[in-house]
Amino acid sequence: MTATQTNIGYVSQIIGPVLDVTFPSGNLPKIYNAVNVKNGDSIIVCEVQQLLGDNKVRAVSMSATDGLKRGVEVIDTGAPISVPVGQPTLGRIFNILGEPVDNLGDVDRTNTLPIHRDAPKFTELETTPAIFETGIKVVDLLAPYRRGGMAGVQQDVSQ
Repeated sequence: MTATQTNIGYVSQIIGPVLDVTFPSGNLPKIYNAVNVKNGDSIIVCEVQQLLGDNKVRAVSMSATDGLKRGVEVIDTGAPISVPVGQPTLGRIFNILGEPVDNLGDVDRTNTLPIHRDAPKFTELETTPAIFETGIKVVDLLAPYRRGGMAGVQQDVSQ
């Protein structure tokens, strides 16, 4: 398929956020590809998760599927969902599609990466131990977190 051709299918089954989509023979999208579903005036972005056979794929919607009907047109984007990366994204809040949800305006999308990609090589990782400063004095003093490690903070709200 060339860049000028589009791969168009249709929704054949809807179960909550999971859609089964039928495409023309031999033109199935790859796993993790984003597909756009036209739902009236809006577009629902879904991600292909499984190849079912019989020219069908199973996709998971990244937003609500309320009002979606069988037979609706689905367009394969030919690429996975990508999100902005780099300096403009620091301190911002994004949804799964890389759209800002913090009401601070649009973000520069010149540098994007797919949400599914290989982990960095071990040689590319920072190996020098460092402390992650939380800004909470008690935590930083009594139980400091290591930068790059996994940590969870939980608050008791039962009072």
